[in-house]
Amino acid sequence: MTDNAPAKERDYKDTVFLPKTDFPMKAGLANKEPAILERWQTIELYEKLRKAREGREKFIFHDGPPYANGNIHIGHSLNKTLKDLVVRSQNLLGKDAPFVPGWDCHGLPIEWKIEEQYRKKKRNKDEVPASEFRAECREYADKWVNVQREEFKRLGILAQWDKPYLTMDYDAEAAIVTELLKFAEAGQLYRGAKPVMWSPVEKTALAEAEVEYEDITSTQIDVAFEIVEAPNAPELVGAHAVIWTTTPWTIPVNQALAYGADVEYQLLQISELIGYTDAPEVTHFLGKNFLVAQPLVDDFGARIYDELAAHFDPRAESSRIVTDYVKKFKGSQLVDAIAKHPMADTFPDSDFYSKPRPFLDGSHFVTTEAGTGLVHMSPDHGEDDFELCKANGINPVFAVDADGVYREDWDWLPRGDERAGGVINKKFVNSTGPICEDLRAAGALLSASDDFQHSYPHSWRSKAKIIYRCTPQWFVPMDEPLTAPSQIEPIEDEEDKTVVGHAEGVAGTLREVALAEIDKTRFVPARGHRRLQSMLEGRPDWVLSRQRAWGVPIALYVDRKTGDYLNDPAVNERIIEAFKTGGADAWFNADHQEFLGNKYSLDDYEVITDILDVWFDSGCTHAFVLESGKWPDHQTPADLYLEGSDQHRGWFQSSLLESCGTRGRAPYKAVLTHGMTLDKNGKKMSKSLGNTLDPQKIINVNGADILRLWAASVDFTEDHRIGDEILKGVTDSYRKLRNTFRYMLGGLSDFEESERVAVADMPELERYILHKLHRLDADLREHVENFAFGPYMRALSDFVNDDLSAFFFDIRKDCLYCDAPDDPKRMAYRTVMDILFHALTRYIAPVLVFTSEEIWQSRFPDENDSIHLKEWPEIDSSWDDVELSKKWDTVAAQRSAITEAIEPLRREKTIRSSLEAEVTYPLSELSLSAEEFSEICIVADVKDGAEITVIKTEHSKCGRCWRLLPDVEEDGALCGRCDGVLNA
Repeated sequence: MTDNAPAKERDYKDTVFLPKTDFPMKAGLANKEPAILERWQTIELYEKLRKAREGREKFIFHDGPPYANGNIHIGHSLNKTLKDLVVRSQNLLGKDAPFVPGWDCHGLPIEWKIEEQYRKKKRNKDEVPASEFRAECREYADKWVNVQREEFKRLGILAQWDKPYLTMDYDAEAAIVTELLKFAEAGQLYRGAKPVMWSPVEKTALAEAEVEYEDITSTQIDVAFEIVEAPNAPELVGAHAVIWTTTPWTIPVNQALAYGADVEYQLLQISELIGYTDAPEVTHFLGKNFLVAQPLVDDFGARIYDELAAHFDPRAESSRIVTDYVKKFKGSQLVDAIAKHPMADTFPDSDFYSKPRPFLDGSHFVTTEAGTGLVHMSPDHGEDDFELCKANGINPVFAVDADGVYREDWDWLPRGDERAGGVINKKFVNSTGPICEDLRAAGALLSASDDFQHSYPHSWRSKAKIIYRCTPQWFVPMDEPLTAPSQIEPIEDEEDKTVVGHAEGVAGTLREVALAEIDKTRFVPARGHRRLQSMLEGRPDWVLSRQRAWGVPIALYVDRKTGDYLNDPAVNERIIEAFKTGGADAWFNADHQEFLGNKYSLDDYEVITDILDVWFDSGCTHAFVLESGKWPDHQTPADLYLEGSDQHRGWFQSSLLESCGTRGRAPYKAVLTHGMTLDKNGKKMSKSLGNTLDPQKIINVNGADILRLWAASVDFTEDHRIGDEILKGVTDSYRKLRNTFRYMLGGLSDFEESERVAVADMPELERYILHKLHRLDADLREHVENFAFGPYMRALSDFVNDDLSAFFFDIRKDCLYCDAPDDPKRMAYRTVMDILFHALTRYIAPVLVFTSEEIWQSRFPDENDSIHLKEWPEIDSSWDDVELSKKWDTVAAQRSAITEAIEPLRREKTIRSSLEAEVTYPLSELSLSAEEFSEICIVADVKDGAEITVIKTEHSKCGRCWRLLPDVEEDGALCGRCDGVLNA
C-alpha cells in the first residue's frame, strides 16, 4: 500500500484492527434480566439441562424448606443463591444435579398470621370451625409459595419450579404421618409430662429453633424457707434457707430445695440494724439465722442492704447491718433435711402448701456463681427441677394454664382474684406485685428489686416472653435402644446393591446413632460438626407435639385404661391411605371407628388431636423428596444439605434424628452452613431498627447478578455484611469483569477456526497464560469441591484483572490492533483469547447467570441454546509448564519494577504514558532481548544500565500504532512494522 500524504496529515484509524462488538459497556441488568428469564422459561432450560445430564454421576442437593410466609428477605437471597451456586457448579462439572425447591407450609408462623387477620376483624379463632381455619391457613400458605417462587426465580435460581415439594401436599402429609407411625410401631414414642418451652400468647409448646433470646430487665428476689428438720445438722432447725430467683411466679409451685453436696454453706445471723427505723419491714430480719453459700454471702448481704435502704433513719449518721457468722456446714449435711413453704401458714388448709419441702442433692447444676447456692425446685417450670424431683418421687402439679394464668382451683392466686394475672406480666411479678406482697406479708421476702438484667427466651413469632411449662406431650426418647437393624427398612447402594445404614447400624440409642452418623458426615465449615455434636449430646427427649390446629396430626389412638397408644399396622395402613387422598384433614374429619375397624371400639380410645412439631415435618422431607419416586432423578442419602448456622438446632438436627430413628443413618453426606446477614455496621437486621434491605429493590436497581456476586464474594461461613457501600464495591468488581469480556468479544469479532494456532507454535507469553489458566482451573475445581465460592470468585477476579487485563491483554493489545491479520503472533493471541473466552464464560456462569448468558449469546446467538447447558472447559494438562512459569513470573516481576519506576514521571506529567518512557535496566538480568522486554513493558526503548532509570524518550511517534520507536523518522511517520502491514 502506497501513501503519499504527509506523515502528520495521514489518519491511519481505518487501518487499525480495533475490537468490534455490540456488547454494551453499560450493563442495564435490571431491564435485561427479565427477558433472559422469560427466554429460559420458553426453551424449558431446566428440563433441557436434566436431559443433557441424564445418566451422569449424580449430585443430590436437598433444599431445606423456607416458611411460606411473607416476601423473601436478604437472608433468603443469600441462602438460595448459595444453593444455586452449588447446583449450577455441579452441573457445570457434568454431573446430574437436580434442584427441587420446597416450602414448609405448616405450623405457628402461618397460623399466627391468620390469627392476626382474625384479631383485626375482631373474630375469635376458637369460635371458627377448625376445618375453615385450616382451609384459610392452606390458602395463605399457597399464596406465599407463589409469591416467593417468583422472587426466587427473579434471583436467577434454576430449579424445578413447576413441581416443588410442599409439606402441605397430601402426599407429603401422608409421608409425614407414615414416618410418625414408623416411630410408633418401633415403640419409639411415649406420652409424658415434662417442662417444655411454652408460649402463653400462642398457647403452644415451642421448639428450640422457634425461640430467640433478648436482653430484659427482671425482678430478682431472695426468699426464706424455714428449716423444720435437719437430722445431720440439728443446729439448722429453725434457721431459714435462702433461695434467689428471677422468676417469682414459680414460688407458688415450689416443691423442694436443691443444694450442692460439696458447697460450703454459712449460717449467719443479723444481730443488729444500726441507723434503721423500727418498722416491721426491718425488724423481722433481726434474730433470724440464714443459710447461704459461703462464696455468695457478700452478694446476699449487698441485696439485703439495698432492700433496707428505704428504711434508713435520716436522723442517723450512717446505716449498718451487723452480721454474726454462726457456723459453717457442708452441703452434704443437708441430706434428709426438710423445710416448709413460706406460704404454708398463709394457706393452712392447703394440702399442697402443708407438704414438707425436702432438700435434694442438685450437685450437677447447683453452682456458686450467682444467687445463694440454694435453688428452689418447681418441677412444673424447669428441666433440672423436673428431673431432680422426678428422681425423688415428686410430680408436677400443672398449676399454670395454657394462657400463662394459674388455674381456677389453685390455692394461691385463683383466677378471678384481684391478684390474678399472667405469670410473665410485669405488674404481676414485680417487687410490688401480688406474689412479692404475699411473701413480704409472710415475712419470707428478704429482698426484691426490679433491676436484674439478663438474656431471656422469647417466641420468634410473637416476640413475647415464654415460660417453661409442664404439660402432657408426645416425645421421642433420645436414650432408649432403637429397633434392631433387621426391623428397619434396608437402604441399598445403587451400584453394588449392598445394604447401607445397618452394618454400623442402629445398635444403640437415638442419641448414640445420631452422634455416630455425624462423625461420618462432612461439615463445611468443619466447626459445624462440634456445634451439632454438642447439641446432640445435651439435648432432652424430642418433643413432637404442638397444641395448634394447622399441621399434620399425631394420628394415634390411646387406650383410656392403660394409657398406651394403639400399635396396629392394619389400622396405621388405613390411616396412611386416607391421608394420601385427603391429607391431614382426613384425620380431623374422620370416622375414627372406620379407621379402627371391627377389631376395636372407639369408646375405648382417646383420639389424639395434637399436631406435629413443624421440625418433624421438615425433618421428614428426605423421605418424600429423595425416596418417594415423585422426583425419579433423586436418590438417598443427599450429597448435601445447606442452610444457615441456626439450623444446627433446627432442620439439620430434626432431619438427622428422623432418619436415624427410622433408617439408622443420616439423610445427608455433607452439611454446609452459612452465617447471618448483618447490616453495613455489623448489626442484626430488624424492621424496628430500620436497617433492613429489600432484595427486590436491590434487584430492581442493580440487577440480580450484582446480588449474586455479593453472595458469592462474602465469607458466608461467618456472619457477613451488606449495605450500599458494599454493593457499590461489588458493582465496581462486576464492571471490571464485564469490561474484560467486552474486550474479548471485540477482539474475537471475526475469529475463524482457520486462524487457530497450535499451542506448541505459540510465543512463550501465550503459553505462559495457558499455564496460568491451567493452574486457575485446578484452583477453581478445588474451590467447587469445597463449596468455597468466596475464594472461587477471588481467584477468578484476580486472574481476569491481574493476569489478563493488567498484563496479558495490556501487552498484546498493540499486537491485536496493529499486527497483520495473518501474523502468527496475532493469530496465537486470538487463539488464546478464544480459549480464555470459552473457559471464563463457563467459570462465571454459576455466579453471573444473566451476564454469562448475555456474553455467550453475543458471540454465539441461538435462541434454543444457553451457556448453562455447557460443561466445565477442557484444559490440556500439557499447558502446565513449570519452567516456563518460573521464567515469566520473573519477567512479570521485572515489568512491575519498570512500571513502578515510570509512575512518578506520570504523576509529575513529565510523560503521559509508558509509551514515552525510555528505560535503562541491567540487561544481563533479562531472559528476553531488549526489544522483547520493551514490548512487554510497553515502553519506547530499553537500554543497558546498572540500575533502573526512566527518562522521556526523544523517539518519534508512529502515526498508526502510536509507539515511539527508533525507526520512526518523525512524528506521524510509520514504524517498520506498520509500514509492512500497510504494504502487505
